[in-house]
Amino acid sequence: MYWFKRKYNQIQRVIDFLPIIWRGFDWDYMYSIELFKHQLKRTEESLKSGNSYGIDAKNRASRIKTAIQLIDNVYEEKYGMEWMDELEKRYGKDVLEWDVENEDDEKYVTIRYKFEKWSHGHEIYMVKSELAEKSYNKQKKAHKLLWNFIEHNIQSWWD
Repeated sequence: MYWFKRKYNQIQRVIDFLPIIWRGFDWDYMYSIELFKHQLKRTEESLKSGNSYGIDAKNRASRIKTAIQLIDNVYEEKYGMEWMDELEKRYGKDVLEWDVENEDDEKYVTIRYKFEKWSHGHEIYMVKSELAEKSYNKQKKAHKLLWNFIEHNIQSWWD
């Protein structure tokens, strides 16, 4: 009986991972991150389900959920792009101009700064540079925090 249940669970697992593996490429590390995140979600659900044999399963599930949120924040560039929102808040929506160009069926996005022609454009450029640097540093710090958190906790994330 155990053998059949084990095979059934293995087949379910393959089916669950198949869409992620199908869209993935070996040369893009983001697919590895997506696979890892998907595995963490499965582990979190297993620990939360109450079928866990381990002690303190709910606490471990909570830590995994935190890691998943950190992964989303870091790899969706939440902190690295804050400078754009702040620049828009300070100087208005018309500060940035996005151009999408098609070249041989490839899309290229270019950011142009409308404020370059303004009388106080240099001042805005300096503020932009400062904000971008802060965002970059915050993003870098969040990335380091994420992987330190995972390193500190990962060996207890099992059932």
